[in-house]
Amino acid sequence: MSDPVLEVKGLCKEYPKFRLENVSFSVPRACIMGFIGRNGAGKTTTLKSILNLVHASAGEIRYFGLDLHESEEEIKRRIGYAGGAVDYYKRKKIRDIVAVTRSFYPNWDENAYRKYMTAFDLDESKTPSQLSEGMKVKLNLCLSLSHRAELLILDEPTSGLDPVSRDELLDIFDVLRGNGVSVLFSTHITSDLDKCADSITYIKNGRILASEPMESYIASCRENGIGGNLEEIMLHYEKEDYHEKLA
Repeated sequence: MSDPVLEVKGLCKEYPKFRLENVSFSVPRACIMGFIGRNGAGKTTTLKSILNLVHASAGEIRYFGLDLHESEEEIKRRIGYAGGAVDYYKRKKIRDIVAVTRSFYPNWDENAYRKYMTAFDLDESKTPSQLSEGMKVKLNLCLSLSHRAELLILDEPTSGLDPVSRDELLDIFDVLRGNGVSVLFSTHITSDLDKCADSITYIKNGRILASEPMESYIASCRENGIGGNLEEIMLHYEKEDYHEKLA
């Protein structure tokens, strides 16, 4: 088995009313991993920590065998990140935003950029403020997909998309996986994972509850009499926690 494209070990981050505790998981090459958990569980904090957008209190983060803090510039040229809708340069034309973005990536693929702009039906003459929420998500994804990233890290990428657009995006993930690209994406839409995920990492209250291949996780839960699919499993664990708080 090839080395993982991402390894996270013992990640901790503390806030006054929340903390990540010893978060550890790894993403294999050519793998689609769903990162699940209810709102407030720590998904976004984890993703921002592994990108050094917020500073972790402790832990080790390695991409492609490289330490994030020692090789951050090289790593970020090899990964793509989309954190939902584009919320910068709202009144700049898309072509101007792309011109700036393109300059940061020596491996920018203009053919891929044109392909995704066409596939997503995006107009370069528009500004992000003129786009719907779903189209803003597509624009952010287009930028992430256009520099030959080896790993995509996506925070709720299907949020705001209609069902047809969601299916189209999942098809893109499948093609990328076939080309050796890995995808780590957080989502609360578990039906998306049923269609495409190889593995899942489940975070609850700032701790990793499970991180393993999708089929084996669902099978082990069924053996313990829990759920029949991922949505039912999540409902079981989250309701269990809620009932404990009420007790």
